[in-house]
Amino acid sequence: MPKNIGFLICLLIMALDITAGILSIEAEVAQNKVKHLRLWIFECREPSHKAFNLGLAAAVLLALAHVIANLLGGCVCFWSREDMAKASANRQLAVFSLIFAWITLAVGFSLLIIGTMANSKSRKSCGMAHHRFFSVGGIICFIHGLFTVAYYVSATASAREEKLARQGGHA
Repeated sequence: MPKNIGFLICLLIMALDITAGILSIEAEVAQNKVKHLRLWIFECREPSHKAFNLGLAAAVLLALAHVIANLLGGCVCFWSREDMAKASANRQLAVFSLIFAWITLAVGFSLLIIGTMANSKSRKSCGMAHHRFFSVGGIICFIHGLFTVAYYVSATASAREEKLARQGGHA
């Protein structure tokens, strides 16, 4: 792989996550523009087709960024505590970044899907007011970008270290 491809992959991952975050915040704005009647904590509102489309696009971009980072970053895992203790700092950072990337994906994707489904055409909802799914999901998209880039960089650095160690061991 060419040397500068890693930088481009990091830019792609960040661009996807930032775009997902911006789209989800735009979905929140679109959702807030639809007619709604509010009485204390109860609310009735019409679904927003624009918020549905933006939320769905944000969820797809978030998932795509995660898939790209995981496929191109490779598999980095520990099989025991001894492996973790012997692992390089890059490998340890890769594993912990991967764990947090999966957590942020699960939370962010769930929030985006909940917000998207709340704006489905078949749902005119009345009930407890529940806002901010899209905006919180958008913020989590930004955080996901940081963890996935940290994972990709540390996983590729760890793979490079292991490759150099194998070459040095055979010489």
